[in-house]
Amino acid sequence: MCQNNKYKNLKWDIWNSIWRNDDYLQIKQGPIPFPVIDRRVSLRYYKKPDLMDFSLSEEHLMIRQAARDFAQNELLPGVIERDEAQKFPSAQIKKLGELGFMGMMVGPKYNGSGMDTLSYVIAMEELSKIDASASVVVSVNNSLVCWGLEAFGNEEQKNKYLTQLATGAVIGAFCLSEPEAGSDATSQKTTALDKGDHYVINGTKNWITNGNSASVYLVMAQTHKEKGHKGINALIVEKGMAGFEIGPKENKLGIRGSDTHSLIFNDVKVPKENRIGEDGFGFKFAMKTLAGGRIGIAAQALGIAAGAYELALKYSRERKAFGTEIKNHQAIAFKLADMHTQIEAARHLVYKAAWEKDQGLNYDLSGAMAKLYASQVAMDTTVEAVQIHGGNGYVKDYHVERLMRDAKITQIYEGTSEIQKIVISRSILND
Repeated sequence: MCQNNKYKNLKWDIWNSIWRNDDYLQIKQGPIPFPVIDRRVSLRYYKKPDLMDFSLSEEHLMIRQAARDFAQNELLPGVIERDEAQKFPSAQIKKLGELGFMGMMVGPKYNGSGMDTLSYVIAMEELSKIDASASVVVSVNNSLVCWGLEAFGNEEQKNKYLTQLATGAVIGAFCLSEPEAGSDATSQKTTALDKGDHYVINGTKNWITNGNSASVYLVMAQTHKEKGHKGINALIVEKGMAGFEIGPKENKLGIRGSDTHSLIFNDVKVPKENRIGEDGFGFKFAMKTLAGGRIGIAAQALGIAAGAYELALKYSRERKAFGTEIKNHQAIAFKLADMHTQIEAARHLVYKAAWEKDQGLNYDLSGAMAKLYASQVAMDTTVEAVQIHGGNGYVKDYHVERLMRDAKITQIYEGTSEIQKIVISRSILND
């Protein structure tokens, strides 16, 4: 250890930057001059902060159990029938609202549950194991609508809309995608002309989750075309406003119980006080909100994968072939090993993104990585789950074929996998 007196008055900024949290540094033997020749020696004098704790708190475990119980008792009965009939789970969503799952991250001031993002993704995983059509309603209402309003809305907007959305008394929709503006969200063709004390909206939105079931719609529209994406505004539109029409329901591959529609705006007058943020803030609002939404969809993908894995594991212990349970055949055992490993890796990515969001850190990169990887794991795992089930996997009664169909959308909405790779590559190359 170097003992040169010229270092004795140096501050400990370098140590703080190494450990990132000086609250955990425990000085056990007076001031240690810097530099330290052998970094390993420094560990005798300093306690490294205990940041790598992978255990969940008692509160998080309770949330997991509550969501798991609800999924088993309320979502599982009738899930196959709702999928076939494309029936929106209205009764189940109402109960989720009563239990506080529709405004999990909203502060109590606005009737929310006041929970952290980790609590939210834990709940999303459990709900998605059983019914992704229900969980996507929870995701949109929490991640996109409630979070966006609480983060960027004014007090009047929060008191008028957020207080109802957080309880599930009404649900919301996030309206960005258009026929010519999917991944290229800057190419908004829907317009919101400034008429002094109000805007007039014209245009069409596509693939809107909760399209017919929502009462509050956050609509991105172009006000100043000459400014490009800096001319886009985010406006709160209410169901029933004159000129606002809801198109037919989409007949989808998966998440068939969710309510996906096109929306048509014909000279819809929206009061100026319904604009979120300053003039031209709409695109930034959408991008900031979607960055958090990706974490919710990553959690949904994780849940779909975990649900399929649990069904495959259970089936492998019951189904016999060649005189023994199929779990004893290496071909099946190796599939289960890969599934378990990939799901665990995806879970860590999702939890890390949620943790970064809760810590107030930039989570653009972690959220994109979580969604990219978890959605791929959802596809891979559900396909293998069908394979493990054999012919039964192709039958609706065994659930895995539905989970396979549900998994695909997680690679598409709230930013395709290709968009996530753009976000990731830009982040690592510009670092």
